[in-house]
Amino acid sequence: MVEFFADSLLNGFVQSSLMGKGIVLVQLAFSVVMVAAVIGKWRQLSYASRMTRRIGRDVMGGREVLEYYTARHDSAHTALENIYTATCERLLKLFAPDVRTMLVGRQPGAGEMAALTVNEMGLVKALCEHVLEEEEIRLEKGMGLISTVVALAPMLGLLGTVWGVLDAFADMGAAGSATIATMAPAISSALVTTVVGLLIAIPGVALHSHLSSQLRDLMADLEGFSDDLLGRIALEFQGRSV
Repeated sequence: MVEFFADSLLNGFVQSSLMGKGIVLVQLAFSVVMVAAVIGKWRQLSYASRMTRRIGRDVMGGREVLEYYTARHDSAHTALENIYTATCERLLKLFAPDVRTMLVGRQPGAGEMAALTVNEMGLVKALCEHVLEEEEIRLEKGMGLISTVVALAPMLGLLGTVWGVLDAFADMGAAGSATIATMAPAISSALVTTVVGLLIAIPGVALHSHLSSQLRDLMADLEGFSDDLLGRIALEFQGRSV
């Protein structure tokens, strides 16, 4: 069955016009780009999800919110770590240099000297939310390319089919008569572009849906971490009303 289907596509491609062959080649090029994008995005999201869970446990498992930051772990360059690091750096910049040195050095009594106003907490929150949005945008990169290929492949296929049917009818008109024997090959070759487009779009939709679900789960984890991080900072450092 598969061999027959492949032979039909191959024969239709060979018999198709130059326009049809060009569209099929463009569709195949798009499919290669889509597969590369899917593999790259899947690896990125899988790594980010795994590191988000691990680093999130390490950060929230510490007694102090700055404990993971001051330990100077090797950076994994993940979205969660970028959010955490940027927020901690913004937090530390709000303190006087001597207090900042004590906090980074984890010296006794540093916590009693470090206190933030409500307005300063607002600055920390704004920075955290801004970095979160930037990381979400970065994680979404590549998804648009996949959805574009999924949408364009069948549309190009339809264009090739319509073009092939137009050519078939034009040839029929020039000949003055038509039979099944003369029309069938032309119609069959015209349908090849639509078949190829659907063969690209159908698995593309499934893959895009899976990646979108994985991306939503990761973003939910990042948003939950950001809320927990800001809550921990408020509990530890918010101590002044003005």
